[in-house]
Amino acid sequence: MLLYNSQVSGNCYKVRLLLAQLGIAYERRELSVIDRSNRAELLGELNPALRVPTLVLDDGRVLAESNAILWYFARASEYLPEDPYEAAKVLQWLFFEQYSHEPAIAVNRFLRVYTGSDDRTSQIEANHRRGMHALAVMDEYLRSHTWFGADAYSIADIALYAYTHVADEGGFDLVRFDNVRRWLDDVRSQPGHILLMQETSAEPVVNLDGVPVGAAPPP
Repeated sequence: MLLYNSQVSGNCYKVRLLLAQLGIAYERRELSVIDRSNRAELLGELNPALRVPTLVLDDGRVLAESNAILWYFARASEYLPEDPYEAAKVLQWLFFEQYSHEPAIAVNRFLRVYTGSDDRTSQIEANHRRGMHALAVMDEYLRSHTWFGADAYSIADIALYAYTHVADEGGFDLVRFDNVRRWLDDVRSQPGHILLMQETSAEPVVNLDGVPVGAAPPP
């Protein structure tokens, strides 16, 4: 398989984390989150949204959108419940992550870390309010649950973990969310867990010019 990836992207990290925990090998091509000038050339025929992650399966079929990729690979695995209701609860949190969580927490991380100072203060402030509300919802749910949407660790946890564990980079202080911080530790302790910047793809790992590259630097 070939994964079009950005190593700093939480959405790409979700996919790499699940593939690592499933022991599935893949190749990777790195795309910049800042310079998107060649996205149409690279992804135009694969993913009209021109976003990463974009995954080309061994048979040439293409999957895009991080949570859809999670769902595809989690089927018939321990990371997705067999019971339809339990599976739907996992979906509930996948939708929450993409609608209420990621647009605030991930976007503020991008604006603060990767785009430099600008005049989008009002957007950052609005995102901060929305993101803190999403974190409060998560914290309240975790008051009486160990995991999101299922009785065991699932792709709902993977999806929410990706940007929550770097929420501080977006200006979100987790100090008041004791249950979220406990859950983050629980996710880190899962077998096969990898770090955001950890190299996991199969050889050969090459850059966009086809030149082999080494492992990513430690975080």
